[in-house]
Amino acid sequence: MVLVVGLTGGIASGKTAAAEAFARRGVPVVDTDELAREVVAPGTAGLAEVVDAFGKDVLAADGTLDRARLRQRVFADAAALARLEAITHPRIEALARERLAAATGPYAILVVPLLVEKGWQHLVDRVLVVDAAVATQRQRLMARDGIDRDAADAVLARQATRADRLAAADDVIENDGDRAALEAAVAALDQRYRRLSG
Repeated sequence: MVLVVGLTGGIASGKTAAAEAFARRGVPVVDTDELAREVVAPGTAGLAEVVDAFGKDVLAADGTLDRARLRQRVFADAAALARLEAITHPRIEALARERLAAATGPYAILVVPLLVEKGWQHLVDRVLVVDAAVATQRQRLMARDGIDRDAADAVLARQATRADRLAAADDVIENDGDRAALEAAVAALDQRYRRLSG
């Protein structure tokens, strides 16, 4: 199997932009957020199990999972969240392993937003943290989601601390600057990962 780099970071730190920059360099990118949608797509065993656990009211009119409704249901209920994760996480991990096994290229990127929080480091050879100051995250989050400071701070408080993420990192992209700085950081890491995988 190819060298696997786990890309993670706090919300609104720039994970998506970094993943896209690696993809433009021809690096296979497996995104667990996308896999999370796949494992509960209509007709899957994952969706059937979610409906069994949470009821048919978590379905939208077209039969797809109403992710917003389900998120509201589990947001403040730790037991419900644990139940949902017990259904989805093993499926996401299995699909991630399958996609990574099929990846071609010198290395692959596995995007796992909650890599540190959920202890998924066992899936990767290196951990790359896209880091941004809390003030930068807050500003981006408020602009992106149209929320106020209190709501942004509540979202930030539910994640691992910067210190926890950085302690798990083999590599760090500091992403408080512009897109050009991010691209340059990805270009440098791309060269490093190609050397390591060689």
